[in-house]
Amino acid sequence: MNETKNENLIMQVERIAFNYGWRQQKSVFSDFSLSLERGKVYGLLGLNGAGKSTLIYLMAGLLTPKSGRVTIDGCNVRDRLPSTLGNLFVVPEEFELPHMSLKEYATLNGALYPRFSYDDLLRNLELFDINPEIKSLSSLSMGQKKKVLMSFAFATHTDLMLMDEPTNGLDIPGKSQFRRLVAREMSDNRTIVISTHQVRDIDRCIEHVVIIDNSKVLLDESVARITSKLQFVENGTATDAQRAIYSQPSVTGYSIVAPSNGGDETEINLETLFNATLGNRDKITEIFNAK
Repeated sequence: MNETKNENLIMQVERIAFNYGWRQQKSVFSDFSLSLERGKVYGLLGLNGAGKSTLIYLMAGLLTPKSGRVTIDGCNVRDRLPSTLGNLFVVPEEFELPHMSLKEYATLNGALYPRFSYDDLLRNLELFDINPEIKSLSSLSMGQKKKVLMSFAFATHTDLMLMDEPTNGLDIPGKSQFRRLVAREMSDNRTIVISTHQVRDIDRCIEHVVIIDNSKVLLDESVARITSKLQFVENGTATDAQRAIYSQPSVTGYSIVAPSNGGDETEINLETLFNATLGNRDKITEIFNAK
């Protein structure tokens, strides 16, 4: 059932709780909430086991929360409405493709997505240097399968795309091609969530950072606001490291995250931001809660 919509929000995760019932362990999520806005590329970061993949599947309606709910455009994703499923695409970390040609696959699965374009699929495959005359998708390498699935995903033109470790299995050129595809295919209506631990693969293409840990959102900020509040230094000195929120020795000095000194903004470094947030979360919270 549709409810009153906030037109700027595409998804709301509302106070969900979830645990795998067959495991005798603590809940993966407890009273967890998150909102996603239209027209943004989100980087979803967390330690291994923090629940990133589980959250992706809860967002997609493939898992059911014990309590709370996930809505897309005001509709509960677990209702599995055709209008919702046709406007959502999930790229899982691990998957298989069937023993059929690319054209057969596109014909069969493209029918599920009202805005699917075969021409755009071919254009996306060209960016990845993949020949579309594929006789059997199952015979491809994992890296090639991932390129094919992501090419298909973007050709569906869904408003919401959820991607779990999309750069795993890609070679260095493939990772660069992936970033170009994301940049080319973004629009004001499309929202992309990229869950990853390979932060260096995505730091140039995301616009908003969400860091989760122990069923809490530690950071939920735009890249623009992060770079206005924090300074990222790659070749810092020992003196710089003393005032840092986080510092890590490198070959040429220190990688540093420090409070902004009011000078020129620096480029975000997701790896040091992630480590700073987990290692000094109280200070990060203080900085971003300050008026």
